[in-house]
Amino acid sequence: MNDFSHLDNKGNVKMVDVTDKVVTVRIAKAEGKISMLPETIIAIQNDALPKGNVLTTAKISGIQSAKKTAEMIPMCHQLNLSYVDIEFEFESDAICIRSIVKTKEATGVEMEALSAVSGAALTIYDMCKSVDKSMIIGEIKLVKKVGGKSDNAIEYRPNVGVITLSDSISSGHGEDKSGPILIDGFSNAGCVVNHHEIYPDGSDKLISTIQGWVKDGVELIITTGGTGLGPRDLTIETMEKVFDSKLPGVEQALHAYGRGKVKTAMLSRLTAGVVNGVIVICLPGSTGAAKDALQVLIPTIFHSFHMMKGEKH
Repeated sequence: MNDFSHLDNKGNVKMVDVTDKVVTVRIAKAEGKISMLPETIIAIQNDALPKGNVLTTAKISGIQSAKKTAEMIPMCHQLNLSYVDIEFEFESDAICIRSIVKTKEATGVEMEALSAVSGAALTIYDMCKSVDKSMIIGEIKLVKKVGGKSDNAIEYRPNVGVITLSDSISSGHGEDKSGPILIDGFSNAGCVVNHHEIYPDGSDKLISTIQGWVKDGVELIITTGGTGLGPRDLTIETMEKVFDSKLPGVEQALHAYGRGKVKTAMLSRLTAGVVNGVIVICLPGSTGAAKDALQVLIPTIFHSFHMMKGEKH
């Protein structure tokens, strides 16, 4: 049962939890068609039907349907839609209906776009049924979506290395939990993660390990730990001395995401930059910081490798 996103371990229906997903711009387009007699088309064009202006009413219905999607489809999320529009195109014996829906949320608006087309089509049917019994609604389909993981299905996947920095873990008195979270997260995203080391805080092996990994072809290095306020938390100071350039946008995105969940995230330190063409991101050592980083970085960070290769972006 665990393979089904809308079922829990007991087989009961559930809503997918999108709390930890990154809020991004989401766009969906859908289309459909309602076929009818040619004379009905002419009547609509001439605004000659007894129930009034068909397309104006259908457009209002389509927009309302998009906004009411979560009330009609049980497991849909209630979304704050920022834009909905409906367009109509006449054919000799049909009307094509096209919708576009936009939002800035943690999940997509595909169902809202489909609902918009469906609502508009049903309204056209209702307003014309007294004069045309032959109408058929069909071919309702999603034609485009923007935002979410599927946008990046063919994005480049870098070789990744993870370095855990902790006195307690390196001495065997603690368990490395954040490192495996990062390894599993990037592996599940399609990256090769064959490099992982554990060092004490402030280790002089940090820089030499990164330099060695660069030669081995590692392209993205994530460090976890050694970023606190203690005297041995030296990861950031060490790395910022060797960065060829900083990545302030990555830092800001990670900070913003953390602050949106936990107020104490404002006390966290992190950094990101480039060393010899390799991206290095230094995270706090908590498991929460590791999980948050996966949400923020994947898949957006993969796009940076196209940029560094001089490809169009």
